Amino acid sequence: MSQSFLKNIEFGQVLPFAQLVEYQQGRVVSLTLVQKDFLSMTLFAFSKGESISTHSSPGDAFVYILDGQADITIGTDSHTVKTGEALVMPSNTPHGLTATENFKMLLIVVFQ
Repeated sequence: MSQSFLKNIEFGQVLPFAQLVEYQQGRVVSLTLVQKDFLSMTLFAFSKGESISTHSSPGDAFVYILDGQADITIGTDSHTVKTGEALVMPSNTPHGLTATENFKMLLIVVFQ
């Protein structure tokens, strides 16, 4: 038997990726796909107006927007990101986000 690094996802199937997490009014929904010392991958669905407060991470964070729109702040810079766009948040730099409409993203964090 081979070792699996991914979890909570079907193997060997074409998946409606953005539909693996559903919007819930007034909530942030997440589905962890990988949680290892060197890598984490998580799908998120944010209801409009939900946010993640400013924080920093010891890893570089890559965000790919699957649906909707959000305002993401990195340090003192603010970015509006929407479906099909990506943004990298460097390690140890304060960042946060607010869903300006219903918003889904894939977050990949790479640790040293």
